[in-house]
Order: sequence, then structure tokens, then C-alpha cells
Amino acid sequence: MRIDIISAVPQLLDSPFTHSILKRAQQKQLFEVQVHDLRQYGIGKHHQIDDYQFGGGAGMVMMIEPIAAIIEQLKSERPYDDIIYMTPDGERLNQGICNHLSLKKNIIILCGHYKGIDERIREIYITREISIGDYVLSGGELAAAVLVDALGRLLPGVLNNESSALFDSFQDNLLAPPIYTRPADYQGHKIPEVLLSGHQKKIEDWRDEQSLLRTQQRRPDLLEE
Repeated sequence: MRIDIISAVPQLLDSPFTHSILKRAQQKQLFEVQVHDLRQYGIGKHHQIDDYQFGGGAGMVMMIEPIAAIIEQLKSERPYDDIIYMTPDGERLNQGICNHLSLKKNIIILCGHYKGIDERIREIYITREISIGDYVLSGGELAAAVLVDALGRLLPGVLNNESSALFDSFQDNLLAPPIYTRPADYQGHKIPEVLLSGHQKKIEDWRDEQSLLRTQQRRPDLLEE
């Protein structure tokens, strides 16, 4: 999978993809992330990428020409399955969306900034709009990093244990069960005996029960879905 991220502030993405799991995935050439500086496509000697909005109002708007130019440039180099805009008014990101997008080959992610982007970009180029929650960030870079991380870990070969992602929270609309490691007894706080039983069927049944119970207690809305 290749993901191209378009950003007005690419420095905000210097760290998320150069450590831990995503770093190893790129080193194995299982995953590629390219961050593009929108200002390189800006207008005039000052590389302008934003302007005042028609009709007045507070906040600057990202201009159509620079964004269109970089998208057209990328599209001339390879086909893209989706061009995603990270925006608070997009569809709420969930595990199902991540599972679906992880099957794609090439994706562009556009990060908004300032007041947002010229609406015509959304009409002409954007194929999907995604939000990571009902709140507003200074820009789409952090949201893009969340999406990329969620996608990257689903790719075959990225995690050391191929089945690990299948048992994460929100797969099958259930939260993950409690997990424990050594010591088995910490200052009188003991782990459930079933986990020491060595009986795999009982352990799996316990985990299923705990997963359902935790979902009922913390996120009953997931069961309704």
C-alpha cells in the first residue's frame, strides 16, 4: 500500500511514521508513506496556498489551484483508489472503514488547514471524507496520522503476529477482553485462574464472555449496531 499525504504543514508528520510498527513496515517495503508540502505548489513568489473567503467571514480558505495541481501531478504518476479529505464533517472513522481501506493499493489523504478547503476541491476530487471525532483540530495532519496508523497495522506482514489485529477492539463490534502479564499475583491482585489453566477452550470462552460483558458495560451502542 502507498499513501500520499498532502499537507500545508508537513513538519507535523515528521515523527508518526518513523518509529515503531510503521517504521518497520516501511523498511520491509510492505507500506509506503509520502508526505507532500502543499506550499511547493503555491501561487506566486510567496507560494500562496490560502486566501480570504468570498462573502466575508473569519478564517482563511485553502485555495483550489495548489491542491488541484498536486493531486493532478500525483494522479499522472499512478492510479488512486481513493482521495480522502480529513474533515470534522466527514463520516466517523471506525474499524470497518479501516478494514475496507486497508485493501486499497494507493490512497491520497488531503489535510485541511486554516478554515478549510475550497468546496470545489471536494466536488471535483474528493472521493471520501473522514472524521476521527466530533471536535475540531488545528489541521488534518494529526487525523491523517491516526488513519494511516490504523490502516498500516492491518496489512499482512506488518504485525509480528498475523492474527493480532483480528482480536483488537471493534473487530466484530466488540471491545477487547482484559489482558494480563507477569506477575500472576501483584500485591494480592491476582489474574483470573482460568488464564493459568492451560485449557485453551475455556480460556477462549472466558475471553468471549469478557469481551461481550465489557462491551455491554462501556459501549452498548456497538451491540445495537
